[in-house]
Amino acid sequence: MDADVIVVGAGNAGLCAAHAARETGCSVLVLEKAPREWSGGNSAFTAGAMRTVHDGLDDLRDLVEPDERFAATDVPPYSTADFAADMARVTLGRGDPEMARVLVGDSRAALRWMAERGIRFRLMYERQAYERDGRFSFWGGLHVGTVDGGRGLIEMHHAAAAATGIEIRHEVAVEALEPGTGVVARAPGGARETLRSRAVVLAAGGFESNPALRASYLGPNWDVAKVRGTPFNTGEVLQAALAVGAAPYGHWSGCHAIQWDRDAPPTGDLEITNRFSRQSYPVGIVVNADGERFLDEGADFRNYTYAKYGAEVLRQPSGWAAQLFDQRSSRLLRTIDYDAPGATRVQADAVRELGEALGIDPERLERTVREYNAAIGPGTFDPAVKDGLRTTGLAIDKTNWALALDSPPYIAFPVTCGITFTFGGLRVDADARVLDVAGRPLPGLFAAGELVGGLFFHNYPGGSGLTAGAVYGRRAGAAAALES
Repeated sequence: MDADVIVVGAGNAGLCAAHAARETGCSVLVLEKAPREWSGGNSAFTAGAMRTVHDGLDDLRDLVEPDERFAATDVPPYSTADFAADMARVTLGRGDPEMARVLVGDSRAALRWMAERGIRFRLMYERQAYERDGRFSFWGGLHVGTVDGGRGLIEMHHAAAAATGIEIRHEVAVEALEPGTGVVARAPGGARETLRSRAVVLAAGGFESNPALRASYLGPNWDVAKVRGTPFNTGEVLQAALAVGAAPYGHWSGCHAIQWDRDAPPTGDLEITNRFSRQSYPVGIVVNADGERFLDEGADFRNYTYAKYGAEVLRQPSGWAAQLFDQRSSRLLRTIDYDAPGATRVQADAVRELGEALGIDPERLERTVREYNAAIGPGTFDPAVKDGLRTTGLAIDKTNWALALDSPPYIAFPVTCGITFTFGGLRVDADARVLDVAGRPLPGLFAAGELVGGLFFHNYPGGSGLTAGAVYGRRAGAAAALES
């Protein structure tokens, strides 16, 4: 017996499973396909945001790091009903209601459980708050993140694992499963071996890094999308589970995909991580390569639209677009991303010149901006609430935060589609046991994280992915321990 519990994947979900199993006294072995410097899967490429139920700032004080800005900070409560409603709304009611109930109901306890294991949290001022009248106003139901983002999250997980005797082996690729007995893996030297355990937790991510599987399941042109995170989530473990009878579940033609720097590398960069993201579009406008707007930038807080708008960009001519801002709106950009090293940026003193620099027809772009500005109605701009400042009469109206673009210099950021993770995966029950096509648990097999399907359809509420990994990872590890 190599370990009581084997966990496949060393991201947030896998390491939460490892901690939960280890605290029962089980021996735990974590297998990670990537080398040590790439450890953590997509978790390492996130901003570390985690959506959780809470009762406001006073309720969060014992969870987050102290900050001198607390006295001037407003954090609205985020209730169980709020989280549940957001899950139902953005997934168009297609998500598994029982899975959503578990996610929402466990979110508060899961983060505090993580904190007890050394994971540190903070309020995400730079991403989720606007300063107005000397106070910081948080918005969008997403307020808490890990210290030092996704990379910090993984390093803290590793420290906790080392302190409790959890073994993590890198550059070990799992190629097949033997339910109830273990996994078949290939070590760095190429030798194939069967590693034995009483239970296995699968947390190896989806298939977003595999161009062929993207094209097969998501559709045409998805093979040319850029990958926001790890290049190692190529779907072999997911396919291995299906091969032993696991039930496929969820939205197999859906994914989390954002607006991403057009000139970013094909897969994630270890230094820049998530800073190629371009998510301040609600205060500007987005045009395609033909100079036309094609989405409602102000449909909702970006937390509820960013994960689906990358797909809209991919559908546009040439698969790219440009986010446009002027001197007034550019002051509201999230500098942590828009000023990141290597950010693709174009600036001009006139809209026509901006179009020329972008390779967009200057007259068409001028017309788009002119018609947009003329369509803006009365109202007061407020980025911390859905302010109703909108256009009227356009083919696609902007329904909030409709600031005119009329204050040069004008700034544009070319973007393309950056896929984060796929929504289709395995079916699990409330204890994270992997189910077969008849709804029966497969012996000794559990799953958590992006490899699990059923929670997200079409879209997702920002920050709920890491929380789902923690909630179901904790449940998977605890249930797996009972098998031993």
